[in-house]
Amino acid sequence: MKIVPHRKPRRTRAFILTSVFCLLTSFSLSAAKWQLAYFYDKDKSSLVINDLQFPSAARGVAAGYLDDKGTSKPVILTTDDSGAHWAVSKIKDVPISLFFLNDKLGWMVTPEGIWRTVDAGREWHELPKSPKLLMKVYFLDEARGFAIGAHKLAYQTEDGGKTWEPIAAAAEPHTDPEYTVYNNIAFVTAKAGIIDGFSSPPRAGESGKPDWLDAQDTATRREWPHLSIMLDTRDGGKTWKSSTASMFGRITRGSFLPDGRGLGLIEFTDTFKWPSEVHLIDGTTGKSGIVYNATDRAVTDVLLLPSGTGYLAGVEVVGKLQHTPIPRKLKILKSGDLSDWQEMDVDYRATAVRAMLRAAGNGSLWVATDTGMILKLAE
Repeated sequence: MKIVPHRKPRRTRAFILTSVFCLLTSFSLSAAKWQLAYFYDKDKSSLVINDLQFPSAARGVAAGYLDDKGTSKPVILTTDDSGAHWAVSKIKDVPISLFFLNDKLGWMVTPEGIWRTVDAGREWHELPKSPKLLMKVYFLDEARGFAIGAHKLAYQTEDGGKTWEPIAAAAEPHTDPEYTVYNNIAFVTAKAGIIDGFSSPPRAGESGKPDWLDAQDTATRREWPHLSIMLDTRDGGKTWKSSTASMFGRITRGSFLPDGRGLGLIEFTDTFKWPSEVHLIDGTTGKSGIVYNATDRAVTDVLLLPSGTGYLAGVEVVGKLQHTPIPRKLKILKSGDLSDWQEMDVDYRATAVRAMLRAAGNGSLWVATDTGMILKLAE
């Protein structure tokens, strides 16, 4: 009998190429890391970043304040070389948020009003008689814009912010202005836009203390539904329609593409099942479905790229308290199909209470934290 030696199965060229491709893909994903591009690390003071925007690929503007021995000092951080170097400069009021229409024209919201820049944030000029107590602005062009904030405030302008008129639909919900906030605005297209808000009066018997000061009470409390408010427009903000719904949590962030797809973030308080929930939204039909939630991750921002890839930024949750003022490990997740989310490699020093995701014009991705850190995704 002839003995035939054992042979390993032959591998076809296609099999080998596929294996190499998978190996390279796995390597590239593992090599991608969020690296610190800026970190404010000085004794006896700390930096809180409230917003980060990139008017152009090279020009970045971060807004916040220095906490120096209990005194708040408003500052702007800027870069002109794609984040390689950052310069800190003082400004008059504490910035809450930024909005840039293009690589030059932008607006800054402060508790005392709105400021405007025509040189990408090198100089800021206060708009006289602009509304106060605002949180965000959004402009469709140089003239037409919108502003929203606390005390049920929502305005529109047709002259670049020189004058502002109330949005009538914002006053329609039967809620107490003292506990009503419009906190998020986004336009899916130049015509279709939404303003999100909520009303959350204090519950009977509440002490008014933050949850983290009374952990025992917080652990035994149940999450209550809030009245969610939405204003939507289909004609570029000429008219708005209001609607309300009772729901758990608050809609805090949204990231939309021109085709109507978007990611929406709902954040919960107290002891809900999980601290946050991310929804995939169809802007054309209004339908949505949950694509991410986890008991040990508190998401604070979402970003959806034109490629369909999604990113989530948040912090690690340890223990029963989901939200505390104590910084925790920064966590960033990525998904190509908005279903399977994978944690990314993040610099071990990165911590935050809240983090925000931003994309620059050259495709670079950034994260800023309220602990004075700015990170860039290095592929």
